[in-house]
Amino acid sequence: MDYVFLLRKILVALCDVFRWRDRKQGMTLVMTIQAKNEEDVLEQNIRFHKAMGVDGFIITDNDSTDGTGRIIEKYKRKGWVWESILEKGKDHRQKIWVDRMIWLAKTKFGADWIIDADADEFWYTPSGNLKEVLAKASANVLTCRSISMYPEEGKPLEEWDKAVRVIDRPEDYGLSRYPVFVGQIPKVAHKAKGYIQISSGNHKVIMFPKRKRSCPDIWIYHYNIRGKGQFMRKMVDGGKALALNPSKHGGRHWRYFYGLHQQGLLEAEYDKVVGKNCYGRLVDEGLIYEDGRMAAFFRSLNREA
Repeated sequence: MDYVFLLRKILVALCDVFRWRDRKQGMTLVMTIQAKNEEDVLEQNIRFHKAMGVDGFIITDNDSTDGTGRIIEKYKRKGWVWESILEKGKDHRQKIWVDRMIWLAKTKFGADWIIDADADEFWYTPSGNLKEVLAKASANVLTCRSISMYPEEGKPLEEWDKAVRVIDRPEDYGLSRYPVFVGQIPKVAHKAKGYIQISSGNHKVIMFPKRKRSCPDIWIYHYNIRGKGQFMRKMVDGGKALALNPSKHGGRHWRYFYGLHQQGLLEAEYDKVVGKNCYGRLVDEGLIYEDGRMAAFFRSLNREA
């Protein structure tokens, strides 16, 4: 850990206390994104969040080998991506990489609020404007819940209209230990003033002072599984990266699936991850259900384009 940099962040957070009443015209909302081989979802992510009120993006490309870099450059030329970082590291030091982007958002771009997202996360509010919701917040940290989308291979991602509910005992359905139906820890959006450190996975943040509230008006549509090929690549790449990471915390599902990959069992596990073995039952019990809000938003976005 860079203790000198940490001390600097603490001192800046302390100074921020005396600037709480500073006001400027409007609010600047910055989104940080960490991406690795996300060409199938990154462009939709950027377009969606720009329409939702994000002013600019800071993106770390973790040495992608697909078209992720080209998408970043396209939207950098367009003026939407304010900063891009090519990270060659192979050891998934996510907390360090996201912290670096947050610090840029705060000190270089004057962000008021920051949302730290993965490329497969879409932060949605029914009002269609994230900044309106954040401007009304009395807290400086908002926790937001996730909804997992059900993978519909063969359909464009923008047309997916099925989501899933959490299953507390997946073994009762013959599902994987970590299926798409598993509950997810809420993520946080936070102010720039008072920021000290983000946690791994963007689930928690250290602020001074810290005033945290849950936010029922923002939730995250998560497209974490987008087909068998993408699932297998992500679990293998993630498992390899975590094996090189000196920290042994986090990424339990990646470690589990990487272990299956090493045994040659990962491909067979996929059907139990998405519930193909009991799809009819899951639909009948309302555990896979229709949710067309994202598809409708994308249709309106495409019409405007």
